[in-house]
Amino acid sequence: MPFAQLVIGPPGAGKSTYCNGMQQFLGAIGRKCSIVNLDPANDQTSYPCALDVRDLVTLEDIMSEDQLGPNGGVLYALEELEENFEFLEEGLKELGDDYVLFDCPGQVEIFTHHSSLRNIFFKIQKLGYRMIVIHLIDSYNLTLPSMYISALLLSLRAMLQMDLPHLNVLTKIDNLANYAPLPFNLDYYTEVQDLSYLLPHLEAESSRLAHEKFGPLNQAIVDLVEEFGLVAFETLAVEDKKSMMNLLHAIDRASGYVFGPAEGANDTVWQVAVREGLGQMDVRDVQERWLDAKEQYDEHELQQLEAEAKAREQAAGGDHPGNDDDDDEYGDLGRGSIPNSGVKVIRKS
Repeated sequence: MPFAQLVIGPPGAGKSTYCNGMQQFLGAIGRKCSIVNLDPANDQTSYPCALDVRDLVTLEDIMSEDQLGPNGGVLYALEELEENFEFLEEGLKELGDDYVLFDCPGQVEIFTHHSSLRNIFFKIQKLGYRMIVIHLIDSYNLTLPSMYISALLLSLRAMLQMDLPHLNVLTKIDNLANYAPLPFNLDYYTEVQDLSYLLPHLEAESSRLAHEKFGPLNQAIVDLVEEFGLVAFETLAVEDKKSMMNLLHAIDRASGYVFGPAEGANDTVWQVAVREGLGQMDVRDVQERWLDAKEQYDEHELQQLEAEAKAREQAAGGDHPGNDDDDDEYGDLGRGSIPNSGVKVIRKS
């Protein structure tokens, strides 16, 4: 049974960058991965595209032929894909059991109230895919209370609309130290703690928001989010392997990948590692790494990279058997650091 990530999020959240980085990471840990582009406006992908919706319909053609704007054109394109689902079905059959990343358009309408993308995903699910929605939000939204509350509402609406296993992810967390200091620690935002503490900061953000008529509205909005109790966030710095490892750990548990296919156990090193918690980062670790002591960590990692490069040069000069180019930065995932879990590893021939 194949697995898939459905990557959604507003423009600028880093969807294509995420797909590119996740594909490289999955390849490094030995998981075959393919990317499907569902964005009819994305004519220059930064990753090798296994299946492209633009082979069926392009935004440029729709806008010229039907006199539609960019947003309307994307909605029309998804309706076309829904009507011609056999195009996607045949393409997915050729991918076999590859782990699939679906790179979706950035118009928020498609995952808040328009039904075509949701219907397409449900049809893909009927093909046997186990799917999880990855909703990306730029961490810049944490810097202003109004943007953070807007991100909460958008995330909540997307979760209710898509009706699938769902993870919200704050991307570009490594850039957060470049902005003004946050009034609360990072765990306040990722765990969506008591939002009433945010209301004074919201009123101080703008004189308009401090008007008495906005007080009850602001309180009603935060009460709505808290009553559902659904929204929480993971964090991601896409170029940091530990951050990527931590996110994939959460994705594999939420999607069920860690428990193996439905027909029986096929435990890889990665699956056993996830069961034992290898690579997990607490949000306090993220706070220290990217906010409290970012410069010290950057310097330490630079020294580590230089030491590893020097060690590789020495090993290459020594001509030791067994030293090859596959010994990369992810090689430590399978080196005896995992305690005995009692799980019998069955490898496919």
